[in-house]
Amino acid sequence: MREIIIIGSGPAGLTAAIYTARANLKPLVISGLPPGGQLMLTTEVENYPGFPDGIQGPELINRMRKQAERFGAEFEDYDAKSVNLLSYPFEVRVGNDVYNAKAIIIATGASVKWLGLESERRLIGKGVSSCATCDAPFFEDKDVVVVGGGDTAMDDALLLTKYAKRVTVVHRRDKLRASKILQDRAFKNNKINFKWNSVVEEILGDNKVEREK
Repeated sequence: MREIIIIGSGPAGLTAAIYTARANLKPLVISGLPPGGQLMLTTEVENYPGFPDGIQGPELINRMRKQAERFGAEFEDYDAKSVNLLSYPFEVRVGNDVYNAKAIIIATGASVKWLGLESERRLIGKGVSSCATCDAPFFEDKDVVVVGGGDTAMDDALLLTKYAKRVTVVHRRDKLRASKILQDRAFKNNKINFKWNSVVEEILGDNKVEREK
């Protein structure tokens, strides 16, 4: 039986692995597929302490994992199929294996809702971003497109207006799903334009985003 199992291998999961490994709890980290969380899809990270010149997302994750392994953390690079928290010790199923632990830390984070375009995947980090909070400064004085009509889309569009020259919101319907207060702020912002009843079919560009259609 394990002292502790950590599910997730993004920054939160790896931080937990470092702390518990240093406490001699010999954590088992169920990394998930793909391992590393959303930072694996991020290029330059400028807002993480200790790296004044920035660091590539995958490199940061790799360093954190090596640090955890140095103190004795073990990794299973698979998805957790199920977790049983109703009986003790707790149970985690990974493939055909079953692990028991006295404690479980769930650090599964979030996943991006992508459009599903091949060009989108190819241009991640080359003009395509899933995190305005992380990447907004890279789009200073540029024309930016935000796809969606919910709260996240409006939050991101409003944030981007602090950097971008113009923000165009592309939405497949003729009205937003975002909360009223965010809608009002977006409509009042003269940097935000709306393209209604539209779907992004392709993102154009070879080595960087040039435009969408």
